[in-house]
Amino acid sequence: MKIYKELTFDEERALYGSDSVQLISCRVDGPADGESILKESSNIEVRDSYFNLRYPFWHDTNLKIDSSDMTELCRAAIWYSCNIQISNTRMHGIKAVRESSNISIENCDIQSPEFGWFNNAVEMKNTKAESEYFMMHSKHLAFDNVLLKGKYSFQYIEDAIFTNCNFNTKDAFWHAKNVLVKDSTIKGEYLAWYCENVTFENCVITGTQPLCYCKNLKLINCRMQEADLAFEKSDVDATIMNEMISIKNPESGTIRVAGVKEIIADDSESTCKIEIIK
Repeated sequence: MKIYKELTFDEERALYGSDSVQLISCRVDGPADGESILKESSNIEVRDSYFNLRYPFWHDTNLKIDSSDMTELCRAAIWYSCNIQISNTRMHGIKAVRESSNISIENCDIQSPEFGWFNNAVEMKNTKAESEYFMMHSKHLAFDNVLLKGKYSFQYIEDAIFTNCNFNTKDAFWHAKNVLVKDSTIKGEYLAWYCENVTFENCVITGTQPLCYCKNLKLINCRMQEADLAFEKSDVDATIMNEMISIKNPESGTIRVAGVKEIIADDSESTCKIEIIK
């Protein structure tokens, strides 16, 4: 494996097509302002390095990045790549990690609008993220202890499990399919409209007009705070452990709830049962 240590690269495609290389304490920055340092490369290890130029990792295979920094100018850092491990790293450029597969992200700091689109097989642990349209159209996700601040997150995702997470994000999980969210806190407006086969278990959900137009929606031992006009036109099986503000015209299923201040039932086609439990 060829080792580059304490070097600076600013040329266009400086290490294009490399195989089996290490970058240790290197800088990708400089007046030449070159893009795509490691495009079309494989078996890459990066440690303690700084990236301040665009598109460093496109069409790469077997990429490991540890304890590194991708600045705001490191736009679209990782695209069309596979077998990726990222740890202890800041990803602050827009549109980082797109159309890639088999990705592990751990102990990272993400500030990246439009992060994670169209990816497949993503594990994320012990990570803090801030992003709009986070993980849109991605599949096979496994997140544990992820703190997210954003808007319009997880739209059109499929086949995902989230545990011990804290999401403060508007319009999350729209059109999501086959998703399990466990032991987590979700805060935001208009949660999970048009979703299908989505389950929330032991979660705290906060925000207006949640969970409308859903199919095969399940809530197991959840709490819903500031939740008004919930479940409109949804097929739902829910157990909610606190008093809600209002429920509006759920389409079918059963809602067991500790109390509800208002039930709006002006849709003659609604067959959902609402049971008050102790």
